[in-house]
Amino acid sequence: MNEKSSPSPKRTNDSQVPGDSSRMLRIATRESPLAMWQARHVAARLAEYGFETELVPLVSKGDTDLRPIDGTRQVGLFTKRIQQALLDDEADVAVHSLKDLPTQVDERFALAAVPPRETVRDSLVSEKGIDLGSLLPGAKVGTGSTRRMAQLKSMRSDLEILPIRGNVQTRLSKLHDGEFDAIVLAEAGVVRLEMHDLPRVQFSLDEMLPAPGQGALGIEVRSDDAFARDALANLDDLETRLAVVAERTVLAELHGGCLAPIAAYGTVEKESDDQPGELCLSVVVMSPDGTQRLEEHARCTLDHAAATTDVAAAVMLGKEVADKLRDAGASELIASVR
Repeated sequence: MNEKSSPSPKRTNDSQVPGDSSRMLRIATRESPLAMWQARHVAARLAEYGFETELVPLVSKGDTDLRPIDGTRQVGLFTKRIQQALLDDEADVAVHSLKDLPTQVDERFALAAVPPRETVRDSLVSEKGIDLGSLLPGAKVGTGSTRRMAQLKSMRSDLEILPIRGNVQTRLSKLHDGEFDAIVLAEAGVVRLEMHDLPRVQFSLDEMLPAPGQGALGIEVRSDDAFARDALANLDDLETRLAVVAERTVLAELHGGCLAPIAAYGTVEKESDDQPGELCLSVVVMSPDGTQRLEEHARCTLDHAAATTDVAAAVMLGKEVADKLRDAGASELIASVR
């Protein structure tokens, strides 16, 4: 059943509001609690700018097929059904967790907005909220991510790292049922679902670098839908977009995907608001067993006078880092998981 959000009065400042803001924007989303939260968040933000919205909950293949993800099933598992809703005119807006969105360019869609990012950190969740070092030898730790598995094994090679699938609630049920001694969750999902009392310990970024795009939303529209594109532009955060463009460029250049043991984190650093600042990018590629690690760091100066110039710089930064990692043997490490 579709959900409607009533619009707030239109703002009278310099916010970008298309002329025909009476049009309903239909927002396609997966039905998981986290995905629904994300869609409602986007609907609420659009309402701030005077746009009326309607949620269109859908079931993706990734929600029904809970087998471990392998090299034949990794791309678009959670996103294709949502994108198809745009093409079939079931919806006007698709809300994704950006880390799930394939990096291959599809001219039929436009990434209209990347809102401000939530925390990128991962957390170790257990019944007693202990840290990784306190787990007993041979403890079973659940994660559906090769990136997390590799970084966990590099810290604790004695642990038994096992695949786990399902939404946050499903994974927590498996933990409570004793299938695992601990599981790893993205802290962003925990925060968004307001599970503040969940017993957990956050990994530092030195311990666990995030997946490209982690903690960020990617909001797509049909590339020929100027109204939806202009409406969503109000939600775009340039600094977040630059960071994830650099991260996802590395992933694309290295022909990664959901399975690749690639971690990346981009940030914009500046001494003051009137300074151009720098885009900084850190990337790690590991072997699945955590014994081999390649790491690169790079930065570039931003202009901020022209967003397109800065996006181009973010792409170039990602390509530069990918080239260095490829020269160091990253392709071989990535190929080992396929």
